[in-house]
Amino acid sequence: MGKIIAVAQQKGGAGKTMIAAQFGVALAENARVALLDIDPQGSLTTWGRLRASAPKAAPGMEVLTISGWRLANELEKLKSTHDYVLVDTPPVIDSDARRAIRGADLVLVPLNPAPPDLWAAEGTLKLAAEERRPAALLFNRAPAASRLRKRLEAEIAARRLNLLPTALANRAGYANAFAEGLGVTEAGPATQAAEELRAVVQAMLTLLGASG
Repeated sequence: MGKIIAVAQQKGGAGKTMIAAQFGVALAENARVALLDIDPQGSLTTWGRLRASAPKAAPGMEVLTISGWRLANELEKLKSTHDYVLVDTPPVIDSDARRAIRGADLVLVPLNPAPPDLWAAEGTLKLAAEERRPAALLFNRAPAASRLRKRLEAEIAARRLNLLPTALANRAGYANAFAEGLGVTEAGPATQAAEELRAVVQAMLTLLGASG
């Protein structure tokens, strides 16, 4: 059976949709992957339409849209036919977000390394705990080193929360690739951004294997 990864964060601007797309493309290099958009904004669905006509896009990865009572059944079906299913959840704790988190093997919570993002993650972390689902934080648009980032890392460690040991930097390559319906590993497979993304995905897989 495949693994379900719910990408969830209540605060807008954390990069939830971009991360779902980038991780999906990177994973699809070696696995069967489906992306599921349950966010009413539909940004991942729009990206999927761009991808359908992007010359550099690798074939095979599905981008689907679903919500409501059918979600739980659809997740089970996708698990049986894919190695990984990434779910782009709404930026609010609603019934769809709860269903996605309930069915997840890992809840991935992206945040900029700033206190408001960590505060906003509390609702998602609480819901994951209520549903007894493992969760991991991921720093996005992160500076290489800063006093604030180190302070947040210390706070996260003190609370015994999982933080992926590698982070995504603030690189234009991610947004540029996304705008073309691509992942950065397709748009620039030998770039620093692509290498960074693969490292972050591997860190997530290591944690997912430990929690699965």
